[in-house]
Amino acid sequence: MTYNFGISRLDELIGDIGGGTNIMVIGPPMSGKDDIINIVAYHGLIDNNAAVIVSTREPGTNVLEWFGHHDTNIPMDHIGIVDCVTRTLGFGAPDTENIKMASSPVDLTGIGVKISQFFEHFWMDLQLRKTRLCINSLSTILMYSNLPTVFRFLHVFTGRIKAANALGVYVIEDGMHDDKTIVTLKQLFDGMIEIREGEAGYQIRAVGLTPKPTPWFDYEIDGVNIILRG
Repeated sequence: MTYNFGISRLDELIGDIGGGTNIMVIGPPMSGKDDIINIVAYHGLIDNNAAVIVSTREPGTNVLEWFGHHDTNIPMDHIGIVDCVTRTLGFGAPDTENIKMASSPVDLTGIGVKISQFFEHFWMDLQLRKTRLCINSLSTILMYSNLPTVFRFLHVFTGRIKAANALGVYVIEDGMHDDKTIVTLKQLFDGMIEIREGEAGYQIRAVGLTPKPTPWFDYEIDGVNIILRG
């Protein structure tokens, strides 16, 4: 069971990503990480994967609208969003088929239960054998919880990803955390997508998924495609 990112040049260099792989996406603010994580989920959806997205920065309805806006033909019943935002704004929104509500980003137990419910639904009810878990972002969760608590939470779910032969992708804001936090969390991941500011915009590369890091590529986001140059 294998996966890819849907980013053509990186996928060519990396080859197939084995099921059970956990990847950190780390980069500066405003570098398009929200779109990148959605695009990774999207390319799984068009390949008949399920996608579970934990949103700590915008309401689940916004995330769902992104997918509907970019492609009305994707199987929307294969998307599950854990919304950690709406109830913190004081809205008593109910769960829907696509969106389950957590009380806030500090509610790691609730977030974990909702993720597990989606995993079970996609595996048992829809018979989907490939799932992508995207957590956007760990930085928000770390603002509300201490490092040992977040590490324990992630340890459970990176283990769950391995057991389910799924793909886990987790966003971190570069520059928001001390070195100890990044080094501690890195232990849980098999590789990284790194983003940095370049001369002409932002650059991207993969680390730990090939014997040596890929080159840095300038990139731009065009709808559901990430176009690499260089």
